[in-house]
Amino acid sequence: MALAVLAALWAGAATAAGADAFIALQAQRQVERVALPGGRGEAVLTQLAPAANAWLLLTLPAPDGQGTRQFHLENTDPPRQRITLDPSAPGTLRITRDGAAMRCTVWPDTALAQAAKSRLPFAPLCDERLYLRNAVQGNRSALEATTEFLRDHVWGGEQIIGFVKNEFYRDAFAERAASAPAIVRADTGADAPPPGAPPAARLRSGDPAPAIVADGLGLALTAPGRTLLPGRWVGAAGLDGVWVSAAPPGALATGLDAVESAALAYLVAFDLAAFDLGFALGTDHPRLGWSPRVVPAQREANLPGPDGFDKAAPLVRTGMLAPALLPQVIASFTGGFKREHSAFSHGPLAAVNHGSHYGFIEQGVVFSRLQPGLATLFVQDDGTVGMATWRAEDAQRIGTLRHARQNGMALVETGPAGTPVAGRTVEQWGIGNWSGSADERLRTLRAGACVVEQAGRRFLVYGYFSSATPRAMARVFLAYGCSYAMHLDMNALEHTYLALYPRSGSRLGVEHLVPGMSVLDKSLGATLMPRFLSFPDDRDFFYLTRRRAPR
Repeated sequence: MALAVLAALWAGAATAAGADAFIALQAQRQVERVALPGGRGEAVLTQLAPAANAWLLLTLPAPDGQGTRQFHLENTDPPRQRITLDPSAPGTLRITRDGAAMRCTVWPDTALAQAAKSRLPFAPLCDERLYLRNAVQGNRSALEATTEFLRDHVWGGEQIIGFVKNEFYRDAFAERAASAPAIVRADTGADAPPPGAPPAARLRSGDPAPAIVADGLGLALTAPGRTLLPGRWVGAAGLDGVWVSAAPPGALATGLDAVESAALAYLVAFDLAAFDLGFALGTDHPRLGWSPRVVPAQREANLPGPDGFDKAAPLVRTGMLAPALLPQVIASFTGGFKREHSAFSHGPLAAVNHGSHYGFIEQGVVFSRLQPGLATLFVQDDGTVGMATWRAEDAQRIGTLRHARQNGMALVETGPAGTPVAGRTVEQWGIGNWSGSADERLRTLRAGACVVEQAGRRFLVYGYFSSATPRAMARVFLAYGCSYAMHLDMNALEHTYLALYPRSGSRLGVEHLVPGMSVLDKSLGATLMPRFLSFPDDRDFFYLTRRRAPR
């Protein structure tokens, strides 16, 4: 009994220490305090990332006077709205927008208590100027549930998963296009890209480029049918600034095996002059504790995770898009690797920084430190999207980032001559941490992202590779003119999910890059409920919203 009590006390102390470590990691945080009347304690408002101005932590005395309660608040309009404590009216928030101010009572207040009891991921407060974020359970597929059970509860579970992937899932999603009658040669210059499109991919010099029929594509296009010219871009129907392309990698590069040469790659490009990029963590993934890949010398037994914590509390991860963004959202896609696969067991990065766990930031809040040497997709506070290998000296820029996600090492990077080249580790299984199997069988369903820049125009490109190695991904991205590229996730449709949301009046349409991705959505009667938008998900994701006004 005594041992059980001591264990419970130790666990409680570790949880409190973890929460303190999590808040301490937010180096830019600002704290306001106002004493409450009657000696009842104080209200504390912590602006976690002032530049992002999105998330606040409100601490109030518990109703019974014993201890405190903490509430994770979300600002519904960060560019225009400021939230502070009102010292002239203790127990109230002052919300200022466009020069007008309103007060919102939070103590003592039944509205806040009711919002906390509502079980809504985003419970509206203060005339919907704020949301209270409530803890919810994220949706997961049967495959996700099974793999998590094996990893967490079955000895040798990771080996079982690896066997299933290698024997049953390898090439399971490979799609081969049928040839269409039309033939276009790579050197004719015919069919120039339509106005506003990214540059066409470079085809293998001198090889004929037959048109293909991409029957497996689920997106509606401005051109009729599914006949596409490899490497050329076609507009997505109903979504100006979104472009779609397809190609068998063998039409773009040599040196690939027969399967990956023929297995179609689909690419979707987003004009960054028209859209903003955001990132949201899933309710569960990526986790914050240790990856089992970390070598013993890099693991500190007294820490629950590499950053000193393994839980996000007191913050809440909802795994879905905030309701205020629904009117502007035009696309979403799955984020990156789980924590289990997000550290190095081989190579130089395995021997530094606790194994170099992949880092991530949401709304300016650091959930896991960004590590040097890792490919990083980030969004700055002014909305600029960037992609680069993180450097130690970049730590001074953390306070200027709104979102960031790391995923291993670069697929495409800048070479010695200043031009894009394949990442230096794309053919090195262990050092590159490319997953696959221990015998380096790396060909599988994979997704990645890159940035294309031309004449001052920039595009974020999502790539879906129906069966590819990292080397094939790099060569395809290079052919499309990417200046930098990185991996996202792999092996299953739920890990490579992308959906577009064209609108017809007030109606939101849902189109999946590959039709099979629809099984990850839900239905309510005749209404399709898309993943990430309609219900919480256990996985992290990126989303694109139409820009409200030019920067």
